[in-house]
Amino acid sequence: MRKKALFLLILLKFFSSVFAWDDVGHKTTAYIAWQVMTPRAREKAIEILLSAPEDSHLSALFLSYDARPLEVRRLEFFMLASIWADLVRDRNFPIRHQKYHQGSWHYVNKFWKAENGKVEFLENPEGEDAGKAVEKLFEFERILKDSSVKEAEKAIALAWFLHVAGDIHQPLHNSARVTEQEPKGDRGGNLFLLTPKDTPREKQENLHWYWDSIIVRNIKRGSSCDIEFIRKLSNRLMKKYPLQQLSLEIGKYDRWHEEGVKIATEQVYPSTLKRFEMPSAEYKKKAFEISERQLVLAGYRIGMTLNQIFQ
Repeated sequence: MRKKALFLLILLKFFSSVFAWDDVGHKTTAYIAWQVMTPRAREKAIEILLSAPEDSHLSALFLSYDARPLEVRRLEFFMLASIWADLVRDRNFPIRHQKYHQGSWHYVNKFWKAENGKVEFLENPEGEDAGKAVEKLFEFERILKDSSVKEAEKAIALAWFLHVAGDIHQPLHNSARVTEQEPKGDRGGNLFLLTPKDTPREKQENLHWYWDSIIVRNIKRGSSCDIEFIRKLSNRLMKKYPLQQLSLEIGKYDRWHEEGVKIATEQVYPSTLKRFEMPSAEYKKKAFEISERQLVLAGYRIGMTLNQIFQ
């Protein structure tokens, strides 16, 4: 038990120091998904996740020895499963990294440029990977519905589904803007620097990271424990954006992507946004408002999709 606890602490320490938005954003969508899931869907999701292959380290995220109520531990496990696809990025675990990490599954880029104030969509530049997020979401759903697929395979598919479905609700996971500076696209804003030109690489901030971290840029965590902070944030979002008021379009992953493209092309790159300058307070406020809605929408969609799959 002590070895498992130490392993989990190492994983989460690495994660929290590298992926701020992913930690908060993905756990928030998972928490919201859990709230709208039926008891059967919750039970089946946990059962499947606990069947994950040992070398994936996924089931190790469940604290079976914890004294807290089982339902709390199950919720926390579900939330942690939503960040597993980022945990496997860690090259310090080479076998797990080589077997499970898939960088191109986290996004799907539609290439575009602004021409005379209008958006013009483009063919994918030669040699540029447009990403596989949408096609993988369809595939994960098929795997989860297939009774002939082993539970271990379904566990990996479910963890990826939780993560990728959240990813494509971040607008810059759907878009690659083409400019003179980035003729092959800006890689979802990763090449659009917000810090001064002479900023050391390790201290640079780009537009993609700005959106990834928009929640923690606006809300001070204080001394709240992880699940308490996420609970308060999620409950506020669900109250602000009730389930009945949003269009879920369950199973239409291509439509989810198109929504992200629309936000990216129409709202992420206003004329006021300048390279090598941090965005204005007005931009920060707008990005935060968009992200709040996208987070809660992702959570509802994930939860209601799993209700259908595990009905």
